[in-house]
Amino acid sequence: MRGDFAPRRAGGKLGNTDLASELAAIEEEVVQHLFTLAPGSAVSLGLHEYDGKLPDLSRDATDRWGAGADALLLRLRQLSADGLSTARQYDRTLLELSLESPLFDLRDSRDYDQNPMIYVGGLSLTAYTVRAYAPLPVRVDAIRRQLAAVPAFLQSGLRRLDPAVPAPFLRLAIAMASGMRANYGAVDPIIRAAGDGWAERIQEVREPADTALQAFGDRLHKEWIPRATDGFALGVERYQKLLWVREGIRAPYTDLLAAGRADLERNQARLQAVARAAQPPTDGPGLLARASQTHPTAGELIGRARDFVEETKFFVREKELVTIPEPAICRVDETPGHQRALSTASMNPPGPFDTAGEEGIYFVTPVDPAWSPTTQEEWLRSFNDAVLRNVTVHEVYPGHYLQFLHFRRSAGSLARKTYMSTGFTEGWAHYAEQLAVEQGLGAGAPEAEAAQLYDALLRDCRLIASVGLHAQGWSVAQATALFEREGYCEPIVAQREAGRGTYDPVYFGYTVGKLAILDVRRKHLASRFGGSLRAFHDRLLGFGAPPVGFLDELLRDS
Repeated sequence: MRGDFAPRRAGGKLGNTDLASELAAIEEEVVQHLFTLAPGSAVSLGLHEYDGKLPDLSRDATDRWGAGADALLLRLRQLSADGLSTARQYDRTLLELSLESPLFDLRDSRDYDQNPMIYVGGLSLTAYTVRAYAPLPVRVDAIRRQLAAVPAFLQSGLRRLDPAVPAPFLRLAIAMASGMRANYGAVDPIIRAAGDGWAERIQEVREPADTALQAFGDRLHKEWIPRATDGFALGVERYQKLLWVREGIRAPYTDLLAAGRADLERNQARLQAVARAAQPPTDGPGLLARASQTHPTAGELIGRARDFVEETKFFVREKELVTIPEPAICRVDETPGHQRALSTASMNPPGPFDTAGEEGIYFVTPVDPAWSPTTQEEWLRSFNDAVLRNVTVHEVYPGHYLQFLHFRRSAGSLARKTYMSTGFTEGWAHYAEQLAVEQGLGAGAPEAEAAQLYDALLRDCRLIASVGLHAQGWSVAQATALFEREGYCEPIVAQREAGRGTYDPVYFGYTVGKLAILDVRRKHLASRFGGSLRAFHDRLLGFGAPPVGFLDELLRDS
């Protein structure tokens, strides 16, 4: 999974100081250009000057954006590498990828023309409600400005969409539009707390936004659903390009597929071995079913998650796995209502530029009282103690929350502070699950390892399904069968996972990232870090969230 940020010679005779200054100037321009297209990403990083803004995604605007990105890429590539440090050569490559990735979405996958989720996915107001990064009136005004922009933004999306788009994209976009209206209702408490006439001002813009969301979903259902296609696949050429622009990977996609299949076989064999050694012996699915019997009640779920946060934090310190920067404060809350259909658990971390403190928010989706008793029990079994502990490892310690504490403290350049690799962020959290079990979390109970292996099998199937769906002509039914047969998933889970692969091929990142981290650990742990896991992990997290194709070079050159 090697990347390539080797020195390149190009035209130009700037001196070293001038060259460094020119790169710094372009770096600022690239970041500003990126966030005109994705202001929501800037807000998530803690750059609150972008609060309340929605991008102009009309065809004319994105054509102008693409031309600007092309011009910035040309300037980057014309810079001579002579005189640039290895670190700044890497930063230049990061800046190139930062531009190439949205250009891929614009021109290669044509997301703005083919994927209506683009137009509803960034409309959430949660960033302004869950973290007190500014006084209430400042945050409420950002809510007002964003709501006011929603109707025109959605109308622009409807004008731009192709007449026929893939059915899986449409179904989820319609569900997301409905859920977003619930998100808008969830801001009421913060609006009331702001006082000073804010409720009336918000209502003036909220009603048109609600109406626009309803109309967006209705029109998709009535006009686009009858013309829906199954043409979601990227194809081999675009899939291979996706690996580069997202993760700096030059290796053939078939190499990643082979690695994923090998990991699947290892994890299946290990699950069977653990099950046979359990008392009484059983098989893999049997051990998973046994683990599901020990779970919290509906009223205990959030409290149990809090207990696991403290347990895993203590475990990381006791085992000296990785430094926990202080202060480290993570609260556990119920998942906001509008996100519950799409999320079982998630982390809302502080961004690298946030000034409001270090607090992370670990969201866990509770039982819905409207569900039948049978469905409620199924949900709680899926959140059995072994699974909930493993999820907490992934989301909090030593997973996402700890990772973002390091990200905030990394001494990286602007390019590194704003670049976010899915493969590294999700790969690290998935690697953390295996690391915790290797180091004895769960006291060696077979159920603890079974939960970790079950999630590993799911992520292996994501990689295989991503390749199958986008490069090998698979149908959604074939991908569904893979998750059921090889990942031991229930049918409803298998269907959701296969559907996700149609619009999120980068969900290969969990396994690809984990395998990349395991690979560099094998190569460098003893020789560079004297066998110290903490030193190795601290160095790795100090890079920020780099493309996983560059991990080996970064460790060699640091």
